[in-house]
Amino acid sequence: MSNPLDNLCGPGKQLQIEAPDANELAGLLRSGTARLKDARNATLALESQFDLAYNAAHSLSLAALRRMGYRAGNRYIVFQVLPHTLGLGPEVWRVLDKCHNTRNLGEYEGLLDVDERLVKDLIAATQAVADALGK
Repeated sequence: MSNPLDNLCGPGKQLQIEAPDANELAGLLRSGTARLKDARNATLALESQFDLAYNAAHSLSLAALRRMGYRAGNRYIVFQVLPHTLGLGPEVWRVLDKCHNTRNLGEYEGLLDVDERLVKDLIAATQAVADALGK
């Protein structure tokens, strides 16, 4: 049975095969878990909690992909492939998809519109990624 991630590899495609690097993995995991912890700090502005949780989700999702021997060509793909890297379902990646779009509106158009529910859901989805990684 072929790995579905292999179908995304090659020239002009979203993934490249690249051997995992232990130092890179350790750094991504360290960064992701620290940011997730900080994202739970209720004294921070919701926007700050969102930024921390989103970046934690990205670091941890990227670690899952890199652990399998692939490098992403863009930020978004690390969330799209979570069913293949960590066996996580739509209840996780749909939240991360929404947050990716929210992040982009904030970064590129200055329209960061977050509320407590979104931040709570993002933290829960990021925790699911961390749990699947054993962190």
